Amino acid sequence: MADIKIFNQDNWEKEVMQSDLPVLVDFWAPWCGPCKMVGPVVESLAAENAGKINIGKVNVDENQDLAARFGIRGIPTLAFFQGGSEVKRIVGAQNKAQLQKAIDEVSGS
Repeated sequence: MADIKIFNQDNWEKEVMQSDLPVLVDFWAPWCGPCKMVGPVVESLAAENAGKINIGKVNVDENQDLAARFGIRGIPTLAFFQGGSEVKRIVGAQNKAQLQKAIDEVSGS
């Protein structure tokens, strides 16, 4: 999981809002079945897209303020940020090809 960052209230501004690269944030929880299916896919994409997009996770149970701030109603929610703004959101489990397509769209590849 070396390429996956853990985002929280303490590092959110620096790691997500001020990032030079686009950022994919996986809002998840340990008890969420679909989140457990998406997790390994997100980790794989982080390794394959290193240098193109930063990818990290937010545990919504531990970071309820962030989940509320971005209106996270269902998980997994995969939110893409660029230049400090959310530019795309995907709710629910997605396959690797769908997520790679979204990464390519956001990163301009």
